[in-house]
Amino acid sequence: MNSSVAIIVLNWNSFDVTNDCLHSLAGLNHPSYKVILVDNASADGSADQLAAAHPQVICLRSSANLGFTGGNNIGLRYALQNGFTYSLILNNDTLAEPDFLAKLTAYMDAHQEAGAVQPRIFYQHNRQLLWNGGSYYNRFLGWSYTLGEARHTHPKYAIRKEVDWITGCAFLVRNSVLQQSGLFADKFFLYNEDVDLSFRIRKLGYPLVYEPEAVIYHIAGMSTKSKTKSKEGYVHPLAHYYNQRNRLWIIKQYTPWYCVPSVVLFNFGYLVMVLGYFTVRGRFQKLKAVTRAIKDGIFDSIQYP
Repeated sequence: MNSSVAIIVLNWNSFDVTNDCLHSLAGLNHPSYKVILVDNASADGSADQLAAAHPQVICLRSSANLGFTGGNNIGLRYALQNGFTYSLILNNDTLAEPDFLAKLTAYMDAHQEAGAVQPRIFYQHNRQLLWNGGSYYNRFLGWSYTLGEARHTHPKYAIRKEVDWITGCAFLVRNSVLQQSGLFADKFFLYNEDVDLSFRIRKLGYPLVYEPEAVIYHIAGMSTKSKTKSKEGYVHPLAHYYNQRNRLWIIKQYTPWYCVPSVVLFNFGYLVMVLGYFTVRGRFQKLKAVTRAIKDGIFDSIQYP
């Protein structure tokens, strides 16, 4: 089966990292794929540089920074309009084994009931350390988590299995399913949009699968971490805002009634600890960001197109 794949890579002011990713994708042994580079209104000239360095890549440009959600949705719409069988959302700070895409599509071609699949993901700085060995959700706590992070490779992480959600770092989805579920919810902007889309796909009855035979490597944190440490640390306060706000949106949208007491109790305690930590460390921009995230997370909500 010759299934076509649109590999969607989002760039924002990151020529070196994105350039390495695109070179890696040029070495894939899959028979039918096209790389769709979406530039999220970069201001550093990287869009022109990447287009010149990779003429085989389709380059789409946004006039504004639409975040992870809006930028990737540009690529997903292109994939749907042009008849690709699958779309692969892939972080620009990844490097791929040559056979990873072929192994993902082989599984999907053989299992037409599956909605989406992800590879096993290792850290780039130490390729023996896992970054993601499968993603799950504890509905009694309202907590999404991944298995194996920062752990050395182990046989238990080499087992194919169904998962609760698929990381947006490497999210291969059947486009016929995407037409039913809808795209990323733009309002998330960044973080937890992959959890939301995964849950919508599962609600339609399609399993989500972790395929460990397919392997990529992830640098991690390129878009939200500063190279130098300030009083506020390395991570930008906005990253904390989106993470906490969107986490609360997921909780509100997907917590069953019988889990509400435990979810409220757990997350109240968790957020008090987060606010206390930033207060003690004197990271007042982050304290303000999380306070605003709690307000917006409670009183605002996800919006779907």
